[in-house]
Amino acid sequence: MAITLVKGQKIDLTKTNPGLKKAVIGLGWDTNKYCGGHAFDLDSSVFLVGSNGRTNHDEDFIFYNNLESRNKAVIHAGDNRTGEGDGDDEQIILEFDKMPQDVDRMAVAVTIHEAMERGQNFGQVSNAYVRVLDEATGTELIRYDLGEDFSIETALIVCEIYRHNGEWKFSAVGSGFQGGLAALCKNYGLDV
Repeated sequence: MAITLVKGQKIDLTKTNPGLKKAVIGLGWDTNKYCGGHAFDLDSSVFLVGSNGRTNHDEDFIFYNNLESRNKAVIHAGDNRTGEGDGDDEQIILEFDKMPQDVDRMAVAVTIHEAMERGQNFGQVSNAYVRVLDEATGTELIRYDLGEDFSIETALIVCEIYRHNGEWKFSAVGSGFQGGLAALCKNYGLDV
């Protein structure tokens, strides 16, 4: 049975699951009834961050236009442009043994594509969640339901997976940004 977290909680990921070599990060959401004339397109991404709080290489930003990290430690399963249906809308696969030593944490984010132009924000999104599954067994290990605390944000850092004393931990972040993907890129030291 998965451990359910709330915002701000942290938990061991690899220490409490010693055989965990590959994990799947599943992200899901629904959009509220909206009559703004544009469909929603939410996108997940991962920033591989060093000890300085920034990405070390452009390839350390994994998203719909760069589906793999530099050594395939992180693989984005692809962009779901509608978010329709049950289950995960997008997935990201992590392979812990391949993670470069200069990566201290992975920030998992969700943004709304062209949110400003379309007049959209996370106040119009519901049932957002992130979950971690053991890739080998499909067992859900951790789940974090984001709630609906966001009204004007167009980008969210959903969670972080970070290295601590040789093990990987999970942190339920749930931090919102205005400015969409460009604001997140700038936050992690990337020029867009």
